[in-house]
Amino acid sequence: MVETIAVLGAGPAGLMAAYELAKAGKTVTLYEKRKVEGGLCGTTVFEGKHGTYRFDFGGHRFITHDPDLLQLVEDLVGDDLLTAYRKSVIRFRGRTYAYPLALGNLLKTAPTALLAGAGLDLATLPFQKPDNTSFATWIESRFGKTLYRNFFEGYTAKLWGIDPKNLSADWASQRISLLDLKDVARRLLPTRDATPRTYAHSYRYPKYGFGVIFEKIAREFERLGGTIRYETQIDGMECNQNQITALFANGEKIVADQYISTISLPDMVRLCGGTSALKFRGVRFFCMPMETENISDNTWQYLSDPHIMATRLQEPKRRSPYMSPTGHSSLMLEIPCDPDSDLWNMSDADLFKRACIDLDRLGVPSKLATGEYFSTFGAQAYPLMSVGYEIEREKAIAYLAPFNNLIQCGRQATFRYIFTDTAMEMGQMAARSVLNGQDCRRAIFDHRNERTVIETQSVA
Repeated sequence: MVETIAVLGAGPAGLMAAYELAKAGKTVTLYEKRKVEGGLCGTTVFEGKHGTYRFDFGGHRFITHDPDLLQLVEDLVGDDLLTAYRKSVIRFRGRTYAYPLALGNLLKTAPTALLAGAGLDLATLPFQKPDNTSFATWIESRFGKTLYRNFFEGYTAKLWGIDPKNLSADWASQRISLLDLKDVARRLLPTRDATPRTYAHSYRYPKYGFGVIFEKIAREFERLGGTIRYETQIDGMECNQNQITALFANGEKIVADQYISTISLPDMVRLCGGTSALKFRGVRFFCMPMETENISDNTWQYLSDPHIMATRLQEPKRRSPYMSPTGHSSLMLEIPCDPDSDLWNMSDADLFKRACIDLDRLGVPSKLATGEYFSTFGAQAYPLMSVGYEIEREKAIAYLAPFNNLIQCGRQATFRYIFTDTAMEMGQMAARSVLNGQDCRRAIFDHRNERTVIETQSVA
């Protein structure tokens, strides 16, 4: 019988697993390496000269098809859970395109050569077979070379740090909300149904930042008798043939009957004595208070030009007006880079200079910056879905499978690009697996892993 449970990581999946187990009366200790809960769904508070600013780790929105999960979040956050609306644009070569594509904007904005090339591709694509060899071939065989070279190639290479020919087609099939160039053409027509089928216009968002959801879950977990040990780094695991017998953290040996882990899949393999070739893409989030009430009406701007260091520009107050002091705004630049790279190691002062150059190029006056800035980092922000990653992922899953008291869940731990609600559902599945005495590990790894777009309209 499982008496004591150790949950590793206080992000969405770990917190949900710990909460469900504590609610069932189990003895649970949650170990978190940072000073606060939330993981990459946390919110950082910055006290500036004009007041309090709040920045998430990237751009989060709560969308879900699960009414019970929505009800839980609504109950925990209460009246501070707002409804927000998304508006996005694509910035490329000095032009601003509406996202999703709209016929009037495209005809008015796109250069003649791009429109002509896309038209020619539209005429020839019906004679090509879909090619799923890589991200590049997936896009070219469905959308044509013109759109690939203009909107996908440079942005994707900047985001992942690799040639799109070496990126798995899975990334395209799960992230591109249109089927092919014919679908683009159909949806550009001014009809009521012209919006891509999976575009979530509205979403729920806490008044004081996305991390509030997980702060509330953490406090409820503690109220139920659970324990959270912050600033606890997992250094190793003690294993026998089919059991995790102990873990080592901050020089201490910790023994539990069951281990639920949100530690990344390759890191857990290494902690248990194995090797893994799986890799992640890191992101540096550069945060800047601004001396203006509003920058734009866009939730985020996709920055496709390769010479612009960021991939997205976000204005946090577009999600909630309470993310900045009254009369002021802020910006966040999402800069893909890996640990120990030049961009990762660059000082905030030097990065601020580069950010100002990029903002001026984008038509956002850098003189509006207050001169305050800071960075947050996500070393394992995105699973790197390079060609052949599925084989390495299965090797890692197989290596950990014999340890029958270890359950992996969450984005990093299952090596999946998933949204927050899916990570929370994985945590719930892990908890129920323990409570019911059933091995659901494979189901957790495969949860919502269909080869379709994973952003869906929320029940909210």
